Amino acid sequence: MSTTKSFEISKHAIVEAYRRIKQNAGSAGIDEQSIQDFERNLKDNLYKIWNRLSSGSYFPPAVKAVSIPKKSGGVRILGIPTVSDRIAQMVVKMALEPKIEPYFHCDSYGYRPNKSAHQAIEVTRKRCWEFDWVLEFDIKGLFDNISHELLLKALTKHTDCKWVILYITRWLKAPLQNEDGTLVERLKGTPQGGVISPLLANLFLHYVFDKWMEKNHPETKWCRYADDGLIHCKTLEEAKEFKAILEQRFAECGLELHSTKTQIVYCKDANRNGDYKEIKFDFLGFTFRPRRSKAKRTGKIFINFTPAISKNALNSIRMAIRSWKVSSQTDKSIEDLARIFNPIIRGWSNYYGKYYPSALGVMHNYINSKLQKWIGRKYIKLRGHKEKCWKWLDRVSKQRPKLFEHWNGKIFAFE
Repeated sequence: MSTTKSFEISKHAIVEAYRRIKQNAGSAGIDEQSIQDFERNLKDNLYKIWNRLSSGSYFPPAVKAVSIPKKSGGVRILGIPTVSDRIAQMVVKMALEPKIEPYFHCDSYGYRPNKSAHQAIEVTRKRCWEFDWVLEFDIKGLFDNISHELLLKALTKHTDCKWVILYITRWLKAPLQNEDGTLVERLKGTPQGGVISPLLANLFLHYVFDKWMEKNHPETKWCRYADDGLIHCKTLEEAKEFKAILEQRFAECGLELHSTKTQIVYCKDANRNGDYKEIKFDFLGFTFRPRRSKAKRTGKIFINFTPAISKNALNSIRMAIRSWKVSSQTDKSIEDLARIFNPIIRGWSNYYGKYYPSALGVMHNYINSKLQKWIGRKYIKLRGHKEKCWKWLDRVSKQRPKLFEHWNGKIFAFE
């Protein structure tokens, strides 16, 4: 009996893919198997994945449809693969990404190694100072509307690896399973939530937008993070023209611009006196708009077009803080609360505090207000005495200014 496999896929690649999937965590798929469940028979489960991938007999199961609320309202449907399928997708991603990553454009920042949202924000900030106008565009339902035919055409430009093409083709066709168990056939799109999907989306948009812009408008500055993009223009007329051109280009490729999220914005600052309605836009959790700034050299106050944490991001943070139910955790000490919540606060501060950090004061005050309510419930003598609770918190913040991440040696005005 022959033991020769159809495809050469190393067992080491399977193990490495499992390690990366475990690190990323994630929800269970349609089989309800968690990472912990998978690990109970780890060796056999990994062997099965390797054996099926290597023999060409791996067929992906349906992806689990999960509805999550959007910040802007409505819901987004995620397609959650099983743990085994995520590992299989990671194996293919590890083989494909090094081949296509060098071809991607330097101004594409989303879902790429050694690229970050902060880099996209920084380059956008500088270009908004350089150009008066920006066309902000958003692609409506990108992951749901990617043309399989065009995507596979793009894929075969970069690889002739038969097993990579085979399994990506099968993943594109794998059905979506709704909460009631019904299966939905997929004739286009790649599930948002799949391990391989962001890479495939970037490959698709590389030819739909990035490469197209490079060929047809080489002098134009732009930035793209997944399905969100910006084009910088010198005049309003140029921005309007680009909007019309983009609508046509995306339509040719089966995509559509989001009507309410695509807009032309005037980058108003101290040197731009035009009177226009749209003078702000949101990008990657930051709002770019005119703000009071202080010159480092002279200390002079001037109006600058610059980013700071957006209202939507602040609202999401408030909802997250509310879900902590701090005031009900009276069995814990203030040190316990700091240990539990500091990693989350640190993450928010590191990301949103990169630009215009004073705007985070709203978040800091909200956390402090929750701590004040916790004090009032934990200490009987302080119940019903809001002012005394604030004084208690003020005293602790001065004695131990680094206890909470958002205190960080600063003295806050408690109310």
